[in-house]
Amino acid sequence: MTRKTRIRAALVTASVLVATGTVAVGVSVAGSEAAPKKKAGKAEIAALFDGWNKALATGDAETVADLYADDAVLLPTVSNKVRTDRAGIVDYFEHFLQNKPVGTKVQTHVNVLDSNSAIDTGVYEFALTDHETGEKRVVEARYTYEYEKRDGEWKIVNHHSSAMPEG
Repeated sequence: MTRKTRIRAALVTASVLVATGTVAVGVSVAGSEAAPKKKAGKAEIAALFDGWNKALATGDAETVADLYADDAVLLPTVSNKVRTDRAGIVDYFEHFLQNKPVGTKVQTHVNVLDSNSAIDTGVYEFALTDHETGEKRVVEARYTYEYEKRDGEWKIVNHHSSAMPEG
């Protein structure tokens, strides 16, 4: 069984467990006025990137960091340092934003896990302008965003981005 097949099997198993748990909870609260939570659509999750990209365009590291949960982990594209708190995430974006990044998704795969969690993974590229030389370049990278809905708002809880090894 390949790694990809094992991951798919785990996702299917997790989905079945979530669905079973949802039915069980629904049965136990039958007659109550609790409305079932609606699962987000793939397009809604994919569009979260557009909001993140717009935050980059502000040039404000705090605005970008606001999209991350307080306990988020960032494994950034152009830094070897893992960022595990808001201060670290702000620090990374203060430097990254100097290059005026503009992101474009090349390929995306969204898995909506339940009404409060989803994963968006794929390939994106960044057009960057060196803040010292003005030289423009494009960096293609693999990405994974893990989102959780917290207090009714989607937050990034895990963001991994790594430049393509072959290029």
